[in-house]
Amino acid sequence: MELDIGKPAHFQNQPVPEGTRLAGWAALIHALGVKAPVRNPACISERHVRGNRRQEGTWEVYDKRYQPDDTLDGHLGFALRHEPIDLLVLKRILDALPEQDLIDFIQRTPTGAVTRRAWFFYETLSGKRLDIDDAPTVTAVDALDPEAYFTGPPSLSLRHRVRNNLLGTGAFCPIIRRTEKLEAFLALDLSRKAQETIGRTGAHVVSRAASFLLLADSRASFEIEGERAPANRLERWGRAVLEAGKRPLNREEIYRLHRILIGDDRFTEIGYRSEGVFLGERDHNHDPLPEFIGARPQDVPDIMTGLNGCNNRLRTSDVDPVLQAAAIGFGFVYVHPLADGNGRLHRCLIHHVLAERKYTPPGMVFPVSAVMLDRIDDYAATLKRHSGPLMEFMDWRALPNHNVEVTNDTADLYRYFDCTEEAEFLFSCVQRTVEIDLPREIDYLKCRDQALTAIMNLVEMPDRMAQDLIMHIRQNGGLLSKRRRTGEFEKLRNDEVQEIETIVADAFEGFDDKYSVGSPFFVGKN
Repeated sequence: MELDIGKPAHFQNQPVPEGTRLAGWAALIHALGVKAPVRNPACISERHVRGNRRQEGTWEVYDKRYQPDDTLDGHLGFALRHEPIDLLVLKRILDALPEQDLIDFIQRTPTGAVTRRAWFFYETLSGKRLDIDDAPTVTAVDALDPEAYFTGPPSLSLRHRVRNNLLGTGAFCPIIRRTEKLEAFLALDLSRKAQETIGRTGAHVVSRAASFLLLADSRASFEIEGERAPANRLERWGRAVLEAGKRPLNREEIYRLHRILIGDDRFTEIGYRSEGVFLGERDHNHDPLPEFIGARPQDVPDIMTGLNGCNNRLRTSDVDPVLQAAAIGFGFVYVHPLADGNGRLHRCLIHHVLAERKYTPPGMVFPVSAVMLDRIDDYAATLKRHSGPLMEFMDWRALPNHNVEVTNDTADLYRYFDCTEEAEFLFSCVQRTVEIDLPREIDYLKCRDQALTAIMNLVEMPDRMAQDLIMHIRQNGGLLSKRRRTGEFEKLRNDEVQEIETIVADAFEGFDDKYSVGSPFFVGKN
């Protein structure tokens, strides 16, 4: 099949580098008029390129010897051999081809590795079966190169002679590339580090630390959404988070968590939504100005069934739990299946995966929400780098009720996504909780216990008052303020105050006290 590639000056609103021609995914998208974002398009230089390839902005510029024939075989072969796999782009390209052209493509080289992989991807992602005989008995090939991608449990597709090692299924399938950063995170063995930290600590301190970390995560998860939830709501949600991983992840469990989160369901639909949802602002007429739109309500049940199926595929696999948590948690928030509470449930699903896979110590929650709140700009940028480019491929209109309605088929935009950056971000959050927040919280509690014991030996007072005394001294640079001395602590003698200040200083000597006042881990909030 010949393709009219031409030499366009722009591709998807980006200038094509001078002296180059489109190749691979970009060439196929351009020639077939397919609507899908190519995030790192490829082009072939008219000249030699040192090292055979260079980065130019978002473009990958290849040496001229890589120039493929301007045919389906040429550019699809180039994309599958040299470019990162993009299942959204690949599916839409294959869907755009006349079925006979696709059959002809396969039958020209029925034993070719590229041919069989393309055939496998078409039938797996579309759910359709071509009128063509099974592949001859030849050596099987991997759907994804395990040296370039994190892969799921392999199973042989006899029809295509392809080992299906995708992370998900045709209904929902993220891609996670092997990067130096992710390999470095894996080498840290953070789950083992957390277990070792716990193992060096007494059970009573660990239990209290777990409570503080759970509260910190719950509070931060609401604050990310711009809410300051009352204590009873925080406690209710904290209990739900602590139960993460104890029940199978399915629609019923998502509905249960949603009901716990919302509490009062008089004004919020519980479960998968029946209307559109968007993120963004409104104009002066209250009409929507969306930055991102969730999946169409009629598509949500099927996509979410696919997401749960993907989770089931990975939960007993060798895929690292943090990678699985990123795929499921971020996949959920991109679908945005609920009328409200998507962000908090997305972070709860991260806990679900880590707990179910026994990555976190029993009864412990890694406060990744607190880290996300602390790194809110990085968190938002990670979300927007994926979701932003999708908006160009959504046709929508404002409704009389000031909501939005998507008028084109967008289900594939939510089924297939590259989760590499999200996995890197989540791993960095887990690393901080394991290497900094968890040991700091334990150290703080040990220091406070030492100070409490000494204070109670000096002056008999209620435990809560002694804790407050320590907090106020630490907040005021090691001294009890005049207002406190003449207030709730007026019955303390001057010599007792001075000795207590010394006790607190000695107990916390060497403690790495770098928490900001805005942090959920600030000692004043403990």
